[in-house]
Amino acid sequence: MKHLETLDFIEAISRAGSIRGAAESLSITSTALNRRLLSLEEELGAPVFERLPRGVRLSTAGELLIQHVRNQRADLERLRSQISDLKGERRGHVKVACSQALLPYFMPREINNYRAEHPLVTFEVNLRDRYRAERALITHEADIALVFEPVRLSDVQVLATAPQPVHAVMSHEHPLATKKVIRLSDLSDFPVGMPSEEFGVRYLLDIAMRRSSVQIVPGIESDSFEFLRCYPGPELMVTFQIPIGLPMDDSGPVVSRPIDTRDVPPGVLYLAQMRQRTLPVAAANFARQLAQALDVASGRGGHA
Repeated sequence: MKHLETLDFIEAISRAGSIRGAAESLSITSTALNRRLLSLEEELGAPVFERLPRGVRLSTAGELLIQHVRNQRADLERLRSQISDLKGERRGHVKVACSQALLPYFMPREINNYRAEHPLVTFEVNLRDRYRAERALITHEADIALVFEPVRLSDVQVLATAPQPVHAVMSHEHPLATKKVIRLSDLSDFPVGMPSEEFGVRYLLDIAMRRSSVQIVPGIESDSFEFLRCYPGPELMVTFQIPIGLPMDDSGPVVSRPIDTRDVPPGVLYLAQMRQRTLPVAAANFARQLAQALDVASGRGGHA
């Protein structure tokens, strides 16, 4: 379809920042690509790119155009999904943006359950932080997003929520592992590993410390929860995670204990889609499955 080809070459130019670089990635000559761009700009009556001394960047008209074509591509995917349903098939491609905590356990389990019933549905799962997950919905890079403590929700529709208390993660040998609940003050005598500032868990911990006399200086900061989860053993370090990002039991090398909610109130995990967008059938059905799973995880539902 012509408008999808148009999006491909506009996106290629935007990514490369130059017509020559985009032409190489598309395996065509820069002259041919420039002709296509000039023809499109003549048709629109406005420049799609601003010509800079070193390369190009999208103009305001170009940004409007690329959003329009992305909307068209999303609508086409929804149509294909609906036609497959009419034929008695359940095909489709589901694009998910999610917080890091969902990647080790929750999302693999849910996708496996869905594909057991609908093996022809394919998935694309991308790690996105709180801001970028919402942005992915707006640009149609994702159909649905599952994100902890999002930055804002003005452009998206919330489909489900699940409260998530912050847990302290430590080795079985850690002195605090004998406690059922951890107070923030308990942590001041031990080395601590913190997630980076862009993550919701860190946001909640920082708020708690601003409201408390307890100050925790991290010995390690990382944007990888997997690294933090695997680190505690060597020096009895305490790190942090939400329950949905942890194993369902303490049989592994580390254990987790909830931090007292008087010190650190629970955060909220949001399942969302772009506001006023009709999702493709496969994405809509998977979103319903996720909503049920979140109810179960929160103790509000029965079976996923």
